[in-house]
Amino acid sequence: MRYIEPIRVKVLMIMFFATGAVGIFIGLSAFTPPSFKIMITFMGVINIGLGAFFAFLFLTQIKKDPDKRKKKKKFD
Repeated sequence: MRYIEPIRVKVLMIMFFATGAVGIFIGLSAFTPPSFKIMITFMGVINIGLGAFFAFLFLTQIKKDPDKRKKKKKFD
């Protein structure tokens, strides 16, 4: 898999975890219409799963080495 900058992965991870938590909270609250409770809660669970996937990527990613061919050589 391609290397993704850690700040981008962190932003995606936080976004999915936050929207998942809000979705589960709204889906299980009393003011949600009964016909949408399961759907909103299920979408929250999917977002939590996507957040967990990006957390896995963030924790297991190997730092990309700079290309040595483009580096200037110093002759002393």
